[in-house]
Amino acid sequence: MKSMWQRAGVMGAVWAASQSALAGYAYNLQEPASQVAREVFHLHNLIMLVCVGIFIIVFGMMFYSLVKHRKSVGHKAAHFHENTTVEIIWTIIPFIILVGMAYPAAKVVIEMKDTSNPDMTVKITGYQWKWGYDYLNEGVHFYSTLATPREQIDGTAAKDEHYLLEVDDPMVVPVGKRVRLLITANDVIHSWWVPAFGVKQDGIPGFIRDSWFKADKIGTYRGQCAELCGKDHGFMPIVVKVVSEEDYKAWVAKKKGSAQAAAADNTKTFDVKELVERGEKVYQANCAACHQANGMGLPGVFPAMNGSKVATGPIAAHINIVVHGGRPGTAMVGFADRLSDAEIAAVVTYERNAWDNKMGDAAQPADIAAARGGAAVAAAPAAQ
Repeated sequence: MKSMWQRAGVMGAVWAASQSALAGYAYNLQEPASQVAREVFHLHNLIMLVCVGIFIIVFGMMFYSLVKHRKSVGHKAAHFHENTTVEIIWTIIPFIILVGMAYPAAKVVIEMKDTSNPDMTVKITGYQWKWGYDYLNEGVHFYSTLATPREQIDGTAAKDEHYLLEVDDPMVVPVGKRVRLLITANDVIHSWWVPAFGVKQDGIPGFIRDSWFKADKIGTYRGQCAELCGKDHGFMPIVVKVVSEEDYKAWVAKKKGSAQAAAADNTKTFDVKELVERGEKVYQANCAACHQANGMGLPGVFPAMNGSKVATGPIAAHINIVVHGGRPGTAMVGFADRLSDAEIAAVVTYERNAWDNKMGDAAQPADIAAARGGAAVAAAPAAQ
């Protein structure tokens, strides 16, 4: 017995000595940045304490009984059953504990589901693998895509602090405003989850689910898709920037200006070099997840673009697939509602002139506009 306690003491000393090394390790939930998140945090701690208390009482009594009433010290097993008093006690006590936990939990859930009286409304659409944001009060629309460099994902470069948790265009909201979220999905089930706001809501194709948050601290908050949505499920993070009211208004004005500039691009004619340079960025943000950055695809899953019949065939067919999607039953979706005419023209031109595909032709925004309307698209000569 003495030896057992000595071993336990040694283990305890080793554990205590290791705590300095574990000081920076996060065991708990993220720091709350909204009232609902704080209530979730406190509820989590309360129920954890209740569970720990039950564990200590039950296992304490069990081990006490094993040690004090063991056969080696002369105790003999008792034979009894159907003790009504004991059965009533072990029924009433758990019932009281469950009700005691259910009441605060129900209050928090009801508050999480109350989306009334919002200051602003944002529609969020999940795609494989990005998020689309529509600010219904402001007329702002954009897509948010993973910004982690491919070199870090492939292991050829060191991973930074926000590996797989950085995007090219974050969601921006003003501090202290009640933001209603209308959440859906375009292809499969996704889940919009930002722990610091206490928000986790599934986006289901064909349905609109709602949630809300009101951030009470300026800062940058990160989350992820919390639903297994496909091969690159881990590559669609969420970043929300909470800013002052003045900074939010400036951001909205900038977004509207960018939208006007993009609309102007749709009326231009570009040379091949411009389209290829722009198309590479569009490809990396929208196509590389499936077809790979080197254009080689994933054998048996996603076809290669390098040397493909699409990228080296008639340009009209190539444009049609990018705009409207591939054959039914394939993973290739249309980008008509995701990319502008100029962006689609750029990515088509890039695919036809990158790697070993030296076609020398180019798509122009006017060709994409014609394809959207179902008109035939003729092969465009390379602009000089």
